[in-house]
Amino acid sequence: MSNPIPESERTDIEAAAFRRLVKHLQEHTDVQNIDLMNLAGFCRNCLSKWYRAEAEERGFEVSDPEAREEIYGMPYEQWKATYQTGPKQEHQP
Repeated sequence: MSNPIPESERTDIEAAAFRRLVKHLQEHTDVQNIDLMNLAGFCRNCLSKWYRAEAEERGFEVSDPEAREEIYGMPYEQWKATYQTGPKQEHQP
């Protein structure tokens, strides 16, 4: 039987899992946002909007470009120019 995770550790574990997800998406640039939307119902842009909303809920101002750079690992326009394939395919939740 596994030990329950104490609440004092839960946030750190969740944050680490989020960072691992972001790193995974940054490393797998061949996966397009439209693919993510079709399969999972969210994309990198969704993550950046959730990041921004959570920051603002805690009193921190984060612009859309800043939030996207946190998720993409580079400015969004640079990522699109370098990695986006096919016609413009952007999800707007």
